[in-house]
Amino acid sequence: MIGKCSRNVKILHESSSRATVGYFFLGEDWRQGWQHVQVWVCCGMMTPRQIFMAALKREPVPRPAVGSATSIVTTDLMDEVGVGFPRAHLEPRAMAELAAAGHELLGYDNVMPLFSVWHESAALGCEVDWGDAGRMPDSSGRVFAEMKSPLEVPDDWLDRAPCQVPLQALRYLRQRFDDQVAVVGKVFGPWTLGYHLYGVEELLMATLLSPDDVRRALRGLIDITVAFGKAQLAAGADALTLADHCTRDLCSPNAYRDFLLPIHTELQERLDCPLILHICGDTSDRIPMIAQTGIGCFHYDSKVPARRARELARERLSLMGGTNNLQVLRRGNRVEIAADVAEKLECGTDILGPECAVPLDAPWRGLRLLAELGKGMVTR
Repeated sequence: MIGKCSRNVKILHESSSRATVGYFFLGEDWRQGWQHVQVWVCCGMMTPRQIFMAALKREPVPRPAVGSATSIVTTDLMDEVGVGFPRAHLEPRAMAELAAAGHELLGYDNVMPLFSVWHESAALGCEVDWGDAGRMPDSSGRVFAEMKSPLEVPDDWLDRAPCQVPLQALRYLRQRFDDQVAVVGKVFGPWTLGYHLYGVEELLMATLLSPDDVRRALRGLIDITVAFGKAQLAAGADALTLADHCTRDLCSPNAYRDFLLPIHTELQERLDCPLILHICGDTSDRIPMIAQTGIGCFHYDSKVPARRARELARERLSLMGGTNNLQVLRRGNRVEIAADVAEKLECGTDILGPECAVPLDAPWRGLRLLAELGKGMVTR
């Protein structure tokens, strides 16, 4: 229940057998006057899953949510857990074990087991080198020679190992965390799948020279994103990261408007679940368009300052991430990480976390420190 303390000040408290930490704060939730928050011991607050899912919708939460829509794996985290790449890309239990460290070791409110960008593309025919403890997976080839090539999708692509491994990992994570921790899946949008299957240069040139071929390919690839997304939801995912690499250096504002705005809108309608759209780089020229898609949360890059991201998103979009991977998480000390967390909270970021997949040579303790400082409302 909510007990009033004085005008404009409320204390959340509830009887429960599960002791947790609650917060004494101004207004309806931490976002109103967060700098005045004091830690208050109470019982029965929201679970990490409830906090994460509420923050995706900008609903009141007793503390900031902390999470990641992309990979949190580092080389020293693999050493700590005893599970590394490439096993964690290729074996479902290894994948689930490493993903579970996101909550159990780092303290994040969600777990996300798809650490690479290649699962559905590998199932569609891309030859993938699955990397090692110091190297993320990659592929140097492509499936189709040109944009005019017909999109031929294997009938059994969803049953192939690159898709089945993460689907089974999601089932393991759902069983492991039940309703206590948010389980997030990940799919790639048609633009990114187009890079993988047709080649980056071929796709980008075709947007100018043969745009109808691009639209035809994207229309076919949207079905791949939807099918893999629905399979992940059926396997136990609460929400999905929708990653689409359409930053300004690869996709102009007009190209986003003409090719991807309708597709991202359709993806939200067809998947009908909480989506976290992730786009790397400076996206300040398309955040207002993203807000029109119906997608609820945008996972943004530090190239967009936090205050500017909130101004552009207005109140429509929940914002996630934004913490610089290289300067803050890889090289930063406690004071620098604390300052970054404080800035994100002050500027209205709803879910604290890394801006993108964390570099493998970053220290995992920096990721845990971000969570500790965020949930404790920053003590320097």
